[in-house]
Amino acid sequence: MFAELRRMNVRQVALQFLNILTIAASALMIWKGIAVVTNTESPIVVVLSGSMEPAFHRGDLLFLTLPKNDPVAINDICVFKLPGRDIPIVHRVLKVHESNSSKKEYILTKGDANPRDDRVLYDARQMWIHRENVVGKVRGFMPYVGMVTILMNDYPWMKFALLGVLGLFVLIHRE
Repeated sequence: MFAELRRMNVRQVALQFLNILTIAASALMIWKGIAVVTNTESPIVVVLSGSMEPAFHRGDLLFLTLPKNDPVAINDICVFKLPGRDIPIVHRVLKVHESNSSKKEYILTKGDANPRDDRVLYDARQMWIHRENVVGKVRGFMPYVGMVTILMNDYPWMKFALLGVLGLFVLIHRE
């Protein structure tokens, strides 16, 4: 396996390295293109907890969109980010109302498996989230496909091992 790498000259190794960069750049462009088309910063997310069971299980991959003219409605399953928190939350919309004065949309959410609404998750003295907090609405899902992501976050060495094997594979194969 390493004999193949030793037989390569500097130009061939550089070409393989450029191939790796091209693949990475293409993946980033595809991700950003999907984000533009779906109008959401994160068009694909993984369910990290069991709070939405039985609708979604831990490890399900969700596909999101956020059309500009499509209001958030009761029973929509939305992904939202709270200020100061890195991880988005996937929960169902329980109540929606619009302020007459500010024309702002106020949203109350709840996980299907949770006994109470999400007010305990919001900031202190915050009773509702706003439309700006919504990352997207769930349009589809693939069951358990995101478990790979969860495993790589739980066991960081898996991530580095997988990246190392893939990088080595790309380097030693000339095609």
